Amino acid sequence: MSDETKSRVDYAMEAASGPHFSGLHLRSSPPPLHSSSSSLPNSSSDAAKQPFIIGVSGGTASGKTTVCDMIIQQLHDHRVVLVNQDSFYRGLTPEESKIVHEYNFDHPDAFDTEELLECVEKLKLGQSVHVPIYDFVTHRKSTDSFRQVNVSDVIILEGILVFHDQRVRNLMNMKIFVDTDADVRLARRIRRDTVERGRDINSVLEQYAKFVKPAFDDFILPSKKFADVIIPRGGDNHVAIDLIVQHIRTKLGQHELCKIYPNVYVIQSTFQIRGMHTLIRDQEISTNDFVFYSDRLIRLVVEHGLGHLPFTEKQVVTPTGSVYSGVDFCKKLCGVSIVRSGESMENAMRACCKGIKIGKILIHRDGDNGKQLIYEKLPKDISERHVLLLDPVLATGNSANQAIELLIQKGVPESHIIFLNLISAPEGIHCVSKRFPALKIVTSEIDVALNEEFRVIPGMGEFGDRYFGTDD
Repeated sequence: MSDETKSRVDYAMEAASGPHFSGLHLRSSPPPLHSSSSSLPNSSSDAAKQPFIIGVSGGTASGKTTVCDMIIQQLHDHRVVLVNQDSFYRGLTPEESKIVHEYNFDHPDAFDTEELLECVEKLKLGQSVHVPIYDFVTHRKSTDSFRQVNVSDVIILEGILVFHDQRVRNLMNMKIFVDTDADVRLARRIRRDTVERGRDINSVLEQYAKFVKPAFDDFILPSKKFADVIIPRGGDNHVAIDLIVQHIRTKLGQHELCKIYPNVYVIQSTFQIRGMHTLIRDQEISTNDFVFYSDRLIRLVVEHGLGHLPFTEKQVVTPTGSVYSGVDFCKKLCGVSIVRSGESMENAMRACCKGIKIGKILIHRDGDNGKQLIYEKLPKDISERHVLLLDPVLATGNSANQAIELLIQKGVPESHIIFLNLISAPEGIHCVSKRFPALKIVTSEIDVALNEEFRVIPGMGEFGDRYFGTDD
């Protein structure tokens, strides 16, 4: 391994399906997490430990290294580490070393996949690992040295066959295939092996024809179908890399539940939002201040929820006589509040949507298991409308599920319902999202968990009583 490669691999910054778009092939949405439902995180503190794992594959000399370097450089405000599959080559036996030119280094059996799996799984669990150092001269792993890789925000796993084994693929949050013309790849390989590894051109061409090209056709190219993103032209495709980095930044800024459930949206946190949450969660705050800052937060949630509604393009003429190309709001809309806490969100709804119809659903709750619908009053044409369901706190999700089920029974398509709340418990998100995956949930914060009394922790207490001044 060259010094340049070693320094690149050691890099870690310490700090806080098929459209073709601008040379970037998006095969499908990258999977959020590849763990079973039984291992879903139970708290935000557990979720925060999960790194974002990116697999980068492609043929020999396709530009994988350049792509990885560019991603690392642009993610300079996150801790990033690169793990190269080449570090996990099996050491050759004395017999194999004697006929090294007959050994196929491009075959899956040339790698110690079990050791690679163990390394990546430990990194995913937030543990430091020792990555072996492979000597390309002796074709053996170093026995007295290794590279320590510490916990990181992003792990980039790069290699020609990282997509070959399903167990390795399942650990990845995003899979990138670098697609470069075969002639370009061959020219790069000749230059690399002759200059960096001291080989003569005839041996390079012989190895390419005998091992490299057949392995690409048999193993590497077929793994292209597993990629979420295909980058033509490798490191020359700056637009594609910029889009990938932007996506990674978005994922790193998301709560882990947003990666599990793509229908969950948390409005972007700012110091203003955190400051308002600090105020309304304070048990010493006055009722007037609680209402004031709650209204401000509710207005932000409503505005964000409206952004998920369908729109149509519209052009208007401005007072200067110019044409402005904009959009027209969704006309068929209504709000539905879950009485009584949900009524606190109605003023913000009316302020944002002039003349909007608002229905009501009252659900009596006696503990966690006693659920009974008491009252409902909804617009007669609600089945033709998009519905904004209002409830400031999503706790267990049982009442929300009952309200959503009622709306569906009234003919509202599940995908036409947007559930708006201020805070959500992970248990409530799991409960609602699993049952209604097409519904959207928009919230301003996801809290840690529920306690034994089914209250959100840290939460804000009984929101309705605090908002309407009926608490003790």
